[in-house]
Amino acid sequence: MSIAAPTVRSLARELGLSRTTVSDALRGAPRVDLRTVQRVQEAARLAGYHRNPLAAALMSELRRSRGSTFRGVIAAIDLDEPDRPAFAARFHHELVVGAAARAEELGFKVENFVMGRDGGLSVPRLDSVLQSRGIHGVLLLPAWYEPDLSQLDWKRYAGIYTDYIIERPALHSVSSDHHRAMLAGLARLAARGYRRPGLVLHRHNDERLQHRWSGAFRAFQENQPGIEAIAPLMSTALTRDEFVRWFRRFQPDVVLCHNTEVMEWMEGCGAVVPDTHGFVSLNLVMKTRPCAGLDLQPHVLGARAAELLVAQLQRNERGVPEWPTTTMIPARWVDGPSLLTASRPLAPVAAPVPATPPARRRKSVAP
Repeated sequence: MSIAAPTVRSLARELGLSRTTVSDALRGAPRVDLRTVQRVQEAARLAGYHRNPLAAALMSELRRSRGSTFRGVIAAIDLDEPDRPAFAARFHHELVVGAAARAEELGFKVENFVMGRDGGLSVPRLDSVLQSRGIHGVLLLPAWYEPDLSQLDWKRYAGIYTDYIIERPALHSVSSDHHRAMLAGLARLAARGYRRPGLVLHRHNDERLQHRWSGAFRAFQENQPGIEAIAPLMSTALTRDEFVRWFRRFQPDVVLCHNTEVMEWMEGCGAVVPDTHGFVSLNLVMKTRPCAGLDLQPHVLGARAAELLVAQLQRNERGVPEWPTTTMIPARWVDGPSLLTASRPLAPVAAPVPATPPARRRKSVAP
C-alpha cells in the first residue's frame, strides 16, 4: 500500500499551523518568525517533503497576473564553438522553431541563451542567470564538440540534449535516427537501380555520431545482394581535388553527401545529374540547389524535445537521470531533381584510373 506524499496541508495539520503560515515558512518569507520557519522546514525535511518549483511559480504568476495564462520558460542553450560548420546555425534555428511552437501549446515559451566565445555566457554565469530567472528547463542544442555542462547546479534543472549523446552530464536526449535514415535511403536507391553508391563524409561529423552514418553504409554494402562495395571518402576538410580523385577512381553511380557543391564537382568530371549519376543530400537543411535527400526533421526533433522537457517539469523531476534515454526521430525521404524517377542503367563517366604496374626487374647476365 503506497504512502501519500507529504503536502503543505498535511504538514500544517501535524504542526497545528495554518496552511498559509506553513507555505510562507517553506519559502522562508520574512513575515514568519524565524523559530517557526526552522520548525516547519525541519518537519518538512523529516517527512520527505519536496517543494514543486513549477507549482510554486504557477501560483506566484497567478497572484501577480490575477488569473491570466501562466507561461513557464524553457532555456534553449546554444554553444558558440570554434570550427563549427555554418550550416549548423540553420539546423539549430529550425530546431528551436519546432521546440517553441510545441512549448507554446503546452503553456511555455522558449528563450535563447548563448554560451562560449564573443560575449557568450560561461557555465557559472548561465547557472546564476537561470536561477535568478526561476528557469528550471534546459534544452541544449547540438554541439560540434563534446559539450560539458557538468558545472550547472543540476539539482535545480531538468534537461534534454537535442543530439545523439552527451556524457557531461548524461542527460536524456532526442536525436535524428541517422542509422535508420541511411539504410532506408540506400534501399530506395537500390530499388531505382543504383548499384554503386558512394558516401562522402566529414570525418568529425561521423565520429561525433559514433559512426552511425558510415556504419549503416558499410552494413548495407555487406548485406545487400547486387551492391558493389565502394570505400567511403572520409575527409577532415573536403576539397574539389580530393573529391575528384575519389570519384574518378571508384566511379560511384550515386553520391551521398552533406555538401551539395559536390554536384558541381561531379559535373566537372563529365557527369550529368541525374541522367548519368545521382546525388542525395544527407541533410536537406544544408542544400544550396534543389536535390533529393533526407529531411532530418529538426522541427519534429525540437517539438519532441520540448514535450519531454515539459513532462519532466510537470513531474518535478530535476537532476541528472539515473538511466538516461535516447528518443530517435526518423528522417523523411524527399524526392528531387538529382535522382532518376525510374530504374535505368547508368553510364560511367570515364574508365577507372588503372593502377601503376610495378617496374620489372632486369635479369642479371653472367659475364
